[in-house]
Amino acid sequence: MCRIYGHFNAVVAPHEMRTVAALQRHGGPDGQGNGQWAGCALGSNRLAIMDPAGDQPPYEAGAVKVVFNGEIYNHEALRHRLRAKGYTFSDRCDGSILPALYLEYGDSFPEHIDGMFAVVVLDLRAEPRMVVATDHAGMKPLFYRWDAERRSLHFSSEIGALLAFGAVPRDVWTPGLDAYLATKTPFGEQTMFTGIKVMPPAATAVCDLTGMRTWIRPASAESGEDIRVALGDEVQKLLIADVPVATITSGGLDSGLVTEFAAQVEPDLHTFNIAYRGTWPHDERHFARQVADATRAHYHQIEIDPATFPKLLSDVVWHLGQPNADPITLSTYALFRGVRDAGFTVALTGDAADELFGGYDRMREAANGGARWQTRYLDALAVLPSAQRHALYTREYAHELPPPLPDAAMAILNGSGSVLRRITEFELRYRLPAYHLRRVDHLSMASGVEARLPFCQRRIVGIGRALPDERRISAGNVKRALYAAARGLLPPAVLNRPKQPFTLPIAAMLRPGTALWEFARDMLAPSRLLHTGQIAPDRVQALFSGQAADPDPVTALTLWALLVYEVWRDQFSVRTRSLAEMAAA
Repeated sequence: MCRIYGHFNAVVAPHEMRTVAALQRHGGPDGQGNGQWAGCALGSNRLAIMDPAGDQPPYEAGAVKVVFNGEIYNHEALRHRLRAKGYTFSDRCDGSILPALYLEYGDSFPEHIDGMFAVVVLDLRAEPRMVVATDHAGMKPLFYRWDAERRSLHFSSEIGALLAFGAVPRDVWTPGLDAYLATKTPFGEQTMFTGIKVMPPAATAVCDLTGMRTWIRPASAESGEDIRVALGDEVQKLLIADVPVATITSGGLDSGLVTEFAAQVEPDLHTFNIAYRGTWPHDERHFARQVADATRAHYHQIEIDPATFPKLLSDVVWHLGQPNADPITLSTYALFRGVRDAGFTVALTGDAADELFGGYDRMREAANGGARWQTRYLDALAVLPSAQRHALYTREYAHELPPPLPDAAMAILNGSGSVLRRITEFELRYRLPAYHLRRVDHLSMASGVEARLPFCQRRIVGIGRALPDERRISAGNVKRALYAAARGLLPPAVLNRPKQPFTLPIAAMLRPGTALWEFARDMLAPSRLLHTGQIAPDRVQALFSGQAADPDPVTALTLWALLVYEVWRDQFSVRTRSLAEMAAA
């Protein structure tokens, strides 16, 4: 596991490389390595998981150099196969097999990897070329700036670090605010910065002196395999590490299953839960303790004080690099910090089960059909519905807005197949990587913790994709196949409990007299909003008045989302166009 960075066909000063490395050191505190070759460079901050004493990347095989972020779970099998073909290796690091894998299989090398990864290969055997590849689910993001005129590439694991390259502009993507409020974080390859893109899942790109070409590797669907057996196998595989491993337990089905399967092979398992000081709605700690007791895992309760939220939010937004409106970001950051403080470097989570097996109410409601299912579904993804969103904007900003979702994403929702199948594919390809996986990656690595996701394993994703609709949602019941797999493994109280969001009870916490309320009033002051020219100050003040008089989840989330956006602008010195500039556009 690492944080990676570098460039292709560019002139970069040494201090830029040092700065980019320093800005990502939290995700790779165990060592740094880099190399430069005639206009190209690769760098890595290493978080040592396998063979901590092994070589520091970049990994090299003659004129082929490689850096990667992630974990290759089948590295031993690949090493054995490659040794039989004559390749040699000096250590057991999972990444050390990558140069040989590329030499053997060329640009198709990602197809042989079982794991989560963002890999960058620099091939100097002839004309320089750089090959970039991401895992099938988008668990390990890679952000980049491609300059088509100069045929140059700059890349990094995090946006904040990428911006340290002098050639990477900070220009804000003007439609980004609306895209953010429409989906709680931008979907697709475009980020909130005009010149910065993110590699999509299952992507391979080749950069050379003629240009950059990207393609998406096909997804697989496996049918007929038992979910319980497959998930148990994958959890066991993900427990292998040369450092301490724990699990995250929210108290629900998904993380409970991961903890149960981990406890079956790890008798001294430790599991972690997050809660908030005081008495708040949706407190799940008693369910999490039931899972720990049932699995005989050592239970760790991480508790955070809502009074610390303003400082915590600034740290979270910095690590994310762009706004994410889910209040769970604070919980995620604090949780993984607690995991690291307790001495653990790897943690297994239950993320992605809802997207894969049909666990959301919006899926259940859309599956019932109706002429307006798509509008209702998209409104459920948003901070607030389209009409209410646009009512917040100044006339000048609202005038120039394109549709908030990428055309390719809408093509899936408008495509063929059942409504539930289309929604599942949309969530896996767009919402899951952008909204969940980048959050988990950035906020775990902020504390030097590797988050492993059994439900994102290629085998499990293939099983989920192949499920018929009735095994996802039927008769009003969600995740039918997964609940069937869990029967007899988890306490009935956990299996039969009503589903509730694992997030901050923001409507209760964002109220007059709290530190969060005062922070929001300051950050969303009329003078700040008037300067940006995007949000009408009087409408935001009306939201504060309404929340103070009659707290409401939608109003609270809207204020929270706008607060996150303003903190992001502040953290990254983002300048938006003024009203006069927008009127003249």
